[in-house]
Amino acid sequence: MTTTTPPTLPLRILIADDHDVMREGTRAVIERQPGWEVCGIACTGREAVAQAIQLQPDIVIMDMSMPDLNGLDAAVQIKRRLPRTEILMFTAHETDELIREVFEVGVKSFIFKSQAHTYLIDAIQSLAQHKPFFTSKVSETLFADILNRSAPHSNGSRTGQRLSAREREIVQLLSEGGSNKEVADTLGISVRTAETHRASILRKLGLDSTASLVRYAIRNKIIEA
Repeated sequence: MTTTTPPTLPLRILIADDHDVMREGTRAVIERQPGWEVCGIACTGREAVAQAIQLQPDIVIMDMSMPDLNGLDAAVQIKRRLPRTEILMFTAHETDELIREVFEVGVKSFIFKSQAHTYLIDAIQSLAQHKPFFTSKVSETLFADILNRSAPHSNGSRTGQRLSAREREIVQLLSEGGSNKEVADTLGISVRTAETHRASILRKLGLDSTASLVRYAIRNKIIEA
């Protein structure tokens, strides 16, 4: 009596990117791979979260710079609801702090857009096995961070106060032109709570106006200029 091997389920991938060329190029690469399928497309960070919760993909390929909700904060929300879903983050910005923050929220692969054509397939294959995938630049940054934290003279702290995921979300909405009421409606909170968050954020960052908050958001890659 012969036995048959059950068919392998397809690897289901959600693509979240607001740039048509990048999104369609990524889709074309994925659809050429046997057993891989694109189960959904999202054009904003908030749409990516909603689709991920609905479709429960194996992997989300996320652009870091997304309108409405940036890729980092979208990743936080996805990992909170779907801890087994892996995330591959695309970015055009090579900052050490960004690399650290991405991995701290549970993202296991981080690729610069300029390297996507070289590493995309390898990264997805690693994530399909729930293994991290690092490029040499990312590995160097993470290794240097480990050494700095373990140094006897280091207290492990960094200058400045870091914002929470909710605070970054509010910074993005305000910096994209949202009023306190629009922020409140988007997040399902009261206008008074939105105003309190805004005042707290400005105080924490040492800023005094929405204009300075916009400059902060651009400088820290929360929004694109």
